[in-house]
Amino acid sequence: MGLPVGVPVALVPGVLALLPEYASIEDPVAELRAAALSAVGGLGPRVLVVASEATGGSGRRVGEALVAAVGAAVVAGAGAGSCAPDPAMPGSQAHDPAQGATGVLVIGNGSATRTEKAPGHLDERAESFDDAVRAALASLDFTGVDASLAAELWADVEAMRVLPEVVSGPGEICYRDAPFGVAYCVARWAAGDGADRSLTERPADG
Repeated sequence: MGLPVGVPVALVPGVLALLPEYASIEDPVAELRAAALSAVGGLGPRVLVVASEATGGSGRRVGEALVAAVGAAVVAGAGAGSCAPDPAMPGSQAHDPAQGATGVLVIGNGSATRTEKAPGHLDERAESFDDAVRAALASLDFTGVDASLAAELWADVEAMRVLPEVVSGPGEICYRDAPFGVAYCVARWAAGDGADRSLTERPADG
């Protein structure tokens, strides 16, 4: 089952705090949530969610909740379960629901070992690893991101490896921080023709 191309793409972390039940009066990740919802909101009405199984399915759960929160629907695709053909889709799209997607949402995060209180405790290799992930997002080349080290640092980067296949336009990092000692990044890429796949970073407020 192929991945759609020429559609907008977003990257958000699969942190459980982004689930709607955690958006209380004192939202612990208000800034992250706002950035994630804004990025997902630009993916259109039919979103393909791509997430690894590293988090036991929680990443996909977060992605699907964000899609629902912006009023869109999740379409079946790679790792998204089976889906009956949609008779409203012409040709091959009826047999490959992913090709009917208007956007792709990729779930992943950097290390979870940035501080002593982080889920994986402090690991001095975390900062340089996260710098490598940031460079990979900019170049769309993940060959330099060590999968074994990612596992040691509690990072969830496997789904990010589809980005070179689906990104077709310029992108922007909308949020990058490490609250609770976990490296989170929200990025979005516009639809395009593949000629410009540059990535910029929005300046921090203040």
